[in-house]
Amino acid sequence: MARSGTDSVVDRVIGAVVGRVESGEFSAGDRLPPEADLAAELDVSRLSLREAVRALVAAGVLEVRHGSGTFVTDLRPDRLVRASGSFLDLVGEQGVAELFECRRVLEPGATALAATRIDEAQLQDLQERLERMRGPAEPERLVAEDLEFHAAIAAAAGNATLAALTAAVAGRTARVRIWRAIVEADVVTWTHDQHTAIVRALRNRDSLAAWTAATTHVIEVEEWVRAHLDRRGGQ
Repeated sequence: MARSGTDSVVDRVIGAVVGRVESGEFSAGDRLPPEADLAAELDVSRLSLREAVRALVAAGVLEVRHGSGTFVTDLRPDRLVRASGSFLDLVGEQGVAELFECRRVLEPGATALAATRIDEAQLQDLQERLERMRGPAEPERLVAEDLEFHAAIAAAAGNATLAALTAAVAGRTARVRIWRAIVEADVVTWTHDQHTAIVRALRNRDSLAAWTAATTHVIEVEEWVRAHLDRRGGQ
């Protein structure tokens, strides 16, 4: 399908602004010129410029400070990952399987890295989270606790970009994991046992054991999801 003229103008504006950021003309923290001036400079309407700015705000490149203007963000990789992660909400059922593959690549690596960097306070925090997940819980709460548990591990890895990537992917698998928690009676026990193995490996500072425990945890959920998606697809 051909793109409309308005879309192509907006794309051109986006490209121009990003090009100036890449060249250093607009640096992190800089305020863009006033809307009227920048629109005239780029030879576009103010409406097209606003649409381009909205897209770049959504992508984490720009931020609008009301009363002050539009600024280039700090351009930290983790900020850009978090911003782009919102688009993963549009992923359909089959795309969920790919998200689990991404999770299988990211989370075990983050967990192995955390084993070399985690401190005692972070270990204690994980232990407390583990205890909170021991008893019965509503599926939504169980999955929320699970997401926070893995986010805490990724944070302990000490890499903000990796933490943002894992959170972006894991958060978009939450709905299907809630579905699994609803239909599988032993999920609470299973989750606690898997998390216990992860915490044990982290406490032992054993990267290989941490990677193995996290991989086992992710793969078992992924296989269950794939089997049920295939079953639904065959109906």
